[in-house]
Amino acid sequence: MSALRLSRLSSLRALRHRDFALILSGAALSNIGTWMEVLALGVYVTKVTGRAEWTGGIAALTFLPAIVLSPFGGALADRFDRRRYVALGTALEFLLAGTLATLAFTGNLTVGAVAAVSFLNGCVTSLFLPAFTALIASVVPKEDLHSALSLDSAQYNVGRICGPALGAAVVSLAGVEWALLVNALSFLAVLVALAFVRGVAPAEAPRSESLWAGIAQGVKVAREEPGIALALLGTLAVAFCIAPFTALAPVMAIRVLNLDAGATSLLVGAQGTGSLLAALAAGSLADRFGRGRLLEWCLLLIGLMAAAYWLSPSLPFAVVAVLGLGSLYMLTNTGLATLCQSRVPGELRARIASLSGMLLYAGFTAGVWLQGALADRLGVRLVTAIAALSFFVLAVMLRSLRPRAFAVLET
Repeated sequence: MSALRLSRLSSLRALRHRDFALILSGAALSNIGTWMEVLALGVYVTKVTGRAEWTGGIAALTFLPAIVLSPFGGALADRFDRRRYVALGTALEFLLAGTLATLAFTGNLTVGAVAAVSFLNGCVTSLFLPAFTALIASVVPKEDLHSALSLDSAQYNVGRICGPALGAAVVSLAGVEWALLVNALSFLAVLVALAFVRGVAPAEAPRSESLWAGIAQGVKVAREEPGIALALLGTLAVAFCIAPFTALAPVMAIRVLNLDAGATSLLVGAQGTGSLLAALAAGSLADRFGRGRLLEWCLLLIGLMAAAYWLSPSLPFAVVAVLGLGSLYMLTNTGLATLCQSRVPGELRARIASLSGMLLYAGFTAGVWLQGALADRLGVRLVTAIAALSFFVLAVMLRSLRPRAFAVLET
């Protein structure tokens, strides 16, 4: 597709930039491999233990380190060449994935090994993901940042749709070990892409500055810059009130709608499809309505859509609702991330991204646990719908009582 054609399709505009296209291609291939591993390990742990709590508990190990380590990852990423820093993190992920594959091929894979590697993977992701976000922001101009972050979300959702399907095929035809090997090899795509990336400005944070001082500076900027403060507050609120729907799809399908695993797969697929479609349309929508106005409407509507999903009377209604919810969820998160990255100096981008990631994972972990625990006692629909409507009320009150807070979205 020509550069002229891409320039007309604003959602794809960031692909005009060679470095971004390289990074996105490598990340997309690696992400498909990662989702293949997620499925393969889920199958392995479930078959070996026969207990769902083990499967969920091991999956949670990849998220817990972010609550503590993300700020350190942001401070480190702002001190070094981000391209090389991301390459180092990718190399570590390659080694961890290779370790799992080796254990599987030699017959030495155990649930304990899976748990340990999952935790280490969570640590690596926490320390290096902020650098990846900052790297994307540094290879595109400000006017194409929303397009770049939307396309990054799109490739993530493509991986979430394609990876499990490919993983299931590989596991059924060749075994868990081959799915793990494919994931390990997929990290090479990122390393090759980074080897050809050029034109990335070096980080400007002084290395003589302590990590704690670097983290404190990022927190100070986040508190004092109204747009960033609003974005981080929104990220935490969305993660706590809305995001648990991504993990509670089996609960919706089995306990609320009284269906089976096939319904769970349909709900997950519909959510991913909605997110993908929204990612491809995000640039055009932002150009037509304004990036700030688009985010404002997403913040006001996502709570209502989440409530409609949880109160769905049937599977077809739930599929349509979660398709819309997946779209709004993607547009909201991308809009909040763009707001952060567009209002922060280049040398602080990774630190602000790390604070956003920390709040996202902390809010999600607390929200999914609390909503799940209360749902067992008070009812799934009641608890989840109240959480969704609480977010709607919060957004409306903030919009009505503090209109200046929303005004920063347009600047």
